[in-house]
Amino acid sequence: MAGDVIYAFRVMRLPLLDAGGAAIGRLEDIVVIPGRVGEAPRVLGFVAMSQRRRIFVNAARIGSLDNEGARLRSWDVDLNPFKPRRGEVLIGRDLIDRKVDDETVSDVALRAAGDGRQTWWEVSKVRLAQRSALRRRPSYRLLDYDEVPSLFSMHAGGEMAVEAARLRDMHPSDVAGVVRSLPLAHRKQLAEAMDDERLADLLEELPEAEQLRIIEGLDTERLISVLEEMEYDDLADLLAEMPGEQRTRILDAMDDEDADVMRRLLAYPDGTAGALMTPDIIILGPTATVAEALAEIRDPDWLVSIAAQVFVVQPPFKPPTGTYLGVVHFQRLLREMPSTELGRCTEQEPTITPDIAEREVAERLASYNMLSVGVCDEVGHLLGAITVDDVLDRALPAGWRQRRRSGAPAAATARVRGQATRPSTAESGGQSR
Repeated sequence: MAGDVIYAFRVMRLPLLDAGGAAIGRLEDIVVIPGRVGEAPRVLGFVAMSQRRRIFVNAARIGSLDNEGARLRSWDVDLNPFKPRRGEVLIGRDLIDRKVDDETVSDVALRAAGDGRQTWWEVSKVRLAQRSALRRRPSYRLLDYDEVPSLFSMHAGGEMAVEAARLRDMHPSDVAGVVRSLPLAHRKQLAEAMDDERLADLLEELPEAEQLRIIEGLDTERLISVLEEMEYDDLADLLAEMPGEQRTRILDAMDDEDADVMRRLLAYPDGTAGALMTPDIIILGPTATVAEALAEIRDPDWLVSIAAQVFVVQPPFKPPTGTYLGVVHFQRLLREMPSTELGRCTEQEPTITPDIAEREVAERLASYNMLSVGVCDEVGHLLGAITVDDVLDRALPAGWRQRRRSGAPAAATARVRGQATRPSTAESGGQSR
């Protein structure tokens, strides 16, 4: 499909189709990121109106883009409202009707491109219109994207903002590999350009010493916003490495409930189950239904290891909970009727206390083939859970992340360059405004 062209003005009126071909919305804009030197700007995704919401659809989730519309590869849709980010350029909002000297941008041509393994869409041409008092109709001319390079860079918010946008949809582990290859000054600039959630994901993939260097210099308000996006167990590890005065200042500035959780976690000695535990797990009562449990598991904000099971307790339903009753695994939920109460399908699995050693936690998970294990106090109240990924993180030799990423930057960069749609068919020719 490399070389096929479709014009943005036409794309921004196409329907958004689900995997079965049914219309579920309409495209309104196209999000691109400026390319590196010698590279064309790439399509990062599309802004669509669906169920009265403006949402972002990652280009990699589009299976085909043609006259019929933009068709999704799968059935699920992220309905979180679209929020423009620094480093991104919206063709409709930022470029169409933009003045370039005495001409106006009337359209942008997108070309399907590929490297033999992946395909994507990139900016190919920019169409400029010029009006004259001597002519009734405007005159048009097509320019290559690199003939008007400032058109894209002037709206991107700086090189580090653009780099942050390029890394937007990479796995946090791969982003960490890219970041580790940068000088410290550039790491800090990139961190400042990232949104809070993305920066939190990055911090969770770095050793605590590197986390502290990256966040050094962030103002307190921004720092708190980032830290509150981190998983509780990772945040506890970071706070434990901070000087006491800084840790106290951060805890005092945090939300009261979150600060209380962190103080409880920090009270457990390093090397114990309590220090590995997260209280951020799915907890429901015995009268909750399978349908309610599945609805909770569908929340994309849950980690895969957390969403693999639901812990069932007596109220209250926040750690420390009432009496722990058991667990219902995802597969069991799929086999039960939606109206079945969890109390009727709860399984009894062994739990641990927060004072046992990390090695015992690993042995318990291995012995019972569990993805996570509940942590209870001496009277049977659920305090949280430990997931197998956190146990592996501690069990592997020191410095494993750095060795694993020794070749990551190049590979990760290649992934960024390939993150876009896999076009099936396209159209040629333009659409006048």
